[in-house]
Amino acid sequence: MAGVRRDSASRDKTRASIVECAAQLLREQGASAVTTRAVAQAAGMQAPTIYRFFEDKDALLDAVAEHVFATYVAGKTLVEDCGDPVADLRAGWDTHIGFALANAALFGLLTDPSRGARSPAAAAGLEVLRARVHRVAVIGRLRVPERRAVELIHAAGTGAVLTLLSTPPEHRDLDLADAMYEAVMRSILTDAPTLPANSTAAAAVAFRAVAPKLTMLTNAERALLSEWLDRAGDSPTTPGASDGPD
Repeated sequence: MAGVRRDSASRDKTRASIVECAAQLLREQGASAVTTRAVAQAAGMQAPTIYRFFEDKDALLDAVAEHVFATYVAGKTLVEDCGDPVADLRAGWDTHIGFALANAALFGLLTDPSRGARSPAAAAGLEVLRARVHRVAVIGRLRVPERRAVELIHAAGTGAVLTLLSTPPEHRDLDLADAMYEAVMRSILTDAPTLPANSTAAAAVAFRAVAPKLTMLTNAERALLSEWLDRAGDSPTTPGASDGPD
């Protein structure tokens, strides 16, 4: 039994070494440099050894992307919140933009739908974003449904990074990411730190955020309430509309 554990530990160590060497090549030279021959040479082993752990180059790249991004996401989840959900959302955006620009080749892998869609680390990253957006909804600052806010922020962040990466570093306008963030915030946030009196949608979104915690209701009642609130949050409020018949 002890021998099995030693063999397993040795195998895990070898695999980790391969992934680390491949990650370094990816950072320094890009995805095209991550060949089995180059990785094997960097790891001090024969190329056929790589195939004992990874079926092909794509499988190796998947493992590298997962390793690097999982480490990044784990760091995001450990960051202490400052107490202001809107400020935390902005901090998360800045961190994400900085990470993506510093890891261009990795970001390119993760934005490939065939890879990103099956990445547990990418899914975990989205969960961090959803949690931040949820906290904004709870304080009544969100004017759109949470899912819509998450999708807008995610799309804007991806687009901003891809645009910046397509521009030579010496010509990049980093204010572009700030401008994109501000544009998205104007479309999803209310202007005041408390619920505006005429914002039915914002009130519905805020109530929807806490509806699952209303334990005095049955599961069926909470589900029905959530459905109503989702519908209310999706419906734009008409300025000057009456709350009832005259």
